[in-house]
Amino acid sequence: MNIIPQFIEAFEALGWDPSDDIVIDIGGTQVSGIDVGEVYNEKWQSPIGTRKYNKDAFIVIKNNTRTPFAPSVNDDPERKGHHVQDATGQPSKTE
Repeated sequence: MNIIPQFIEAFEALGWDPSDDIVIDIGGTQVSGIDVGEVYNEKWQSPIGTRKYNKDAFIVIKNNTRTPFAPSVNDDPERKGHHVQDATGQPSKTE
């Protein structure tokens, strides 16, 4: 089974462009963060920094060009609360 036509079909369905910044990452991995020293049990331990791929690892395809990232702005009036309530939950007369 050739997977390339499936990728092309998915890119076209999403409206992605070949010039977009597309990144492929692998998820479902683990990295050893413990320094086991020079003498260790190879069956149960791995040297620090060793990456292992789980049997259920997966591929993540990201389009960084189209990532809708916009930092929140505290002074944006559209993002401020418009309704002030008192302790009883009723609308307050003053803001």
